[in-house]
Amino acid sequence: MDKTICELFAGVGGFRLGFENLDTNWQTVWFSQYEPSKKKQDAHQCYISHFGDSIDINKEYHTNDDISIIDKETIPNHTLLVGGFPCQDYSVANSSSRGIEGKKGVLWWQIYEILKIKKPSFCIFENVDRLLISPSRQRGRDFGIILACFAEQNYSVEWRVINAAEYGAAQKRKRTFIFAYRNDTNYRKKIEKYTIEEILKKQGFMANAFSIKNIEKISEKKIEYSDILNISNNFSFNFKDTGYMCNGKIYTCKVEVESIEYIKLEEILEKNVEEEYYLTESQIKKFKYLKGDKKIPRVSKDGHSYFYREGQMYFPDRIDLPGRTMLTSEGTINRSTHVIEDPSTKQLRFITPIEAERLQGFKDDWTKGMNKRMRYFCMGNALVVPMITRMGKVLDKIIEEED
Repeated sequence: MDKTICELFAGVGGFRLGFENLDTNWQTVWFSQYEPSKKKQDAHQCYISHFGDSIDINKEYHTNDDISIIDKETIPNHTLLVGGFPCQDYSVANSSSRGIEGKKGVLWWQIYEILKIKKPSFCIFENVDRLLISPSRQRGRDFGIILACFAEQNYSVEWRVINAAEYGAAQKRKRTFIFAYRNDTNYRKKIEKYTIEEILKKQGFMANAFSIKNIEKISEKKIEYSDILNISNNFSFNFKDTGYMCNGKIYTCKVEVESIEYIKLEEILEKNVEEEYYLTESQIKKFKYLKGDKKIPRVSKDGHSYFYREGQMYFPDRIDLPGRTMLTSEGTINRSTHVIEDPSTKQLRFITPIEAERLQGFKDDWTKGMNKRMRYFCMGNALVVPMITRMGKVLDKIIEEED
């Protein structure tokens, strides 16, 4: 089986870098990266500066076009489809003779279209951890829709919420990873020989990539994947941190993690940092307020009065622990921004763009050439590269048994 990849919503190339770090001959045959709200396509330019551009089967360049206008037939065939897609409203507008019609602009439906047309053997996707519980008014609906789409297209699915720091990264970043595989693969034939407990605890893809000590009680639910509109309107389920779906039957449970030693924030810090990253007295005052304990009176839309509360955060951040989840607002005057006491100067400062890259497992100056704000933005949008490499090692073994 060819080790070929199509990378969607590619950002600055985290998935590709994760697989190329394996040095096991994975080839990305096509990618797509388009930022609709940006006039300057910094992420796309960063990607091609490292990897070059990709042509479609018509030998044309469309990697920086809106994926919704791409003719999916022109995407080169591939074994593995990957991407970090945003958490949006996955509800189905209607279902007609043309099939399922999701809301315009929701990128999951572009993935779904590619699944139908290109039918890759394997998929790995990344999303925020709240995907499993959204929306709040119908918990689990969105992930239920995604699972139903996979089941309808004859795929089985494993998922796991991963805290990167628990598997050796320098950042406490929790993300949902989804591994899907066609039911006609050798891997499916192998995995169906095991019990559900064995799959979730030891034998499955996620358990091999991210080892665990134990699992709790397994919950089950049948999903009627032939009627995705009905799922959109009525489905809800309490999905847990890990799970497995086969033929529309869902199994999910909490796990006890077998974590490894994390990287401390202090281990990825630069030395001799430029003055521009140090805080002024005015900035320090603002951060003290933003990161402090707050009880703010507010009024809801219906006139109900309540208090909005925020708890105390470490200020400055502890550097003897992994960093917190980095957001796209990193480097701005924001509650979520990292502020550290520089070990050498004992003064407070922002983390640098290079330190942001290290938090995500990228090489130093990966985003060099962008302005400072965009470097932080792109890293806040990125994934933790070593987590991809971990999954790639497991997939390498699976691919060996496919032919």
